[in-house]
Amino acid sequence: MDTSVQTELEESSRSRLAGQTLSFLLHTLLALGSWIALMLLGYAINPSGVPQSAIFLLSLGVPLVIGLFVARIYPSETATLVWLLGLIWFLIACLLVLDLPTGPNQCFQCDATEKLARTFFSLPRPSGLIDDDGPFIGTWPAAALIGYSIGAKLGFHRAE
Repeated sequence: MDTSVQTELEESSRSRLAGQTLSFLLHTLLALGSWIALMLLGYAINPSGVPQSAIFLLSLGVPLVIGLFVARIYPSETATLVWLLGLIWFLIACLLVLDLPTGPNQCFQCDATEKLARTFFSLPRPSGLIDDDGPFIGTWPAAALIGYSIGAKLGFHRAE
């Protein structure tokens, strides 16, 4: 193979990889930005008694709609891969919670499954670990990234 052709192919693949990386970063920022906007709106309105399941569904749904609209306007296959970052984020948060010490009022004598369920989903009641902010730190941002990815997938199919 001619060296100029090989060099041209390498440069083309590098620029394509850089474009995909930038696209992935921008879609991640859009997903997390829509979730942060939702959280800021919730704190501004400060509704009392909203169940965590409703906040979870909103954290999934709002980025889903944003991802759907963005993918219709600018179809990108990398937008459908943002869920991987949500999964990685949630797994890292799970590892951090599993390493936390327990004690009185902090999931005392919990096994690993109960520790995770009570921290991230408050089932049957909050664990007391990480100041009961488990859903805010681990569950809802991961749900936002997964929701955005689902919306992008739906919008990407309609754009084709």
